Amino acid sequence: MKPIETDDLKISFDMKTCIHARKCWLGLPQVFDPSQRPWIQPQSASTAEIVATIEACPSGALSYERKGAPETPPPVNTVRLWENGPLELRGDLQLPGEDPQTRAVLCRCGKTGNPPYCDNSHRDGFAATGLPAEQESEELESTGGALEIKAFEDGPIAVKGNVEVIGSDGRRVARKTKAFFCRCGASGDKPFCDGSHKDAGFKKAAKA
Repeated sequence: MKPIETDDLKISFDMKTCIHARKCWLGLPQVFDPSQRPWIQPQSASTAEIVATIEACPSGALSYERKGAPETPPPVNTVRLWENGPLELRGDLQLPGEDPQTRAVLCRCGKTGNPPYCDNSHRDGFAATGLPAEQESEELESTGGALEIKAFEDGPIAVKGNVEVIGSDGRRVARKTKAFFCRCGASGDKPFCDGSHKDAGFKKAAKA
């Protein structure tokens, strides 16, 4: 979709990463209305309201730039676990071949057709708690900074940088500077990889 511009913002939408969480419609239906053409009507709300609603989009499918300045990453890099669902990442996200992002939802069920991103395939049957036991944490020099993310072909997702892994309720699971997250759905140590993808014969491209 061609970006929509206001006096203050450039609003972009990436359909390929949208998981229809409906945060936009539920948060600001007078602006984000799929029954309208164009479906984004920014004249119907203030800049502050639009920014707050876009920042609630977990997948980053909706993004914005203030005129002359990109969206600012949050002060804490996080990986949030969805109950029976994907990994929600927020921070200064650096994915190979992609522009820097502040939000992304990555598959951990192994079934997505849009790797490494979630496409809601977990809804067909995937069990993984969003509330695992707390693990031993590292000391972090800071809570932010660049977070390098790499999906390995037929293997896990590597995350390198200061990051806090949190449960679906926001509780801390671990603080890491490097972690490997399961994306085959077979790990016995979810959300982390334990090598089960090898025994399971997991086959998945690193990128669609």
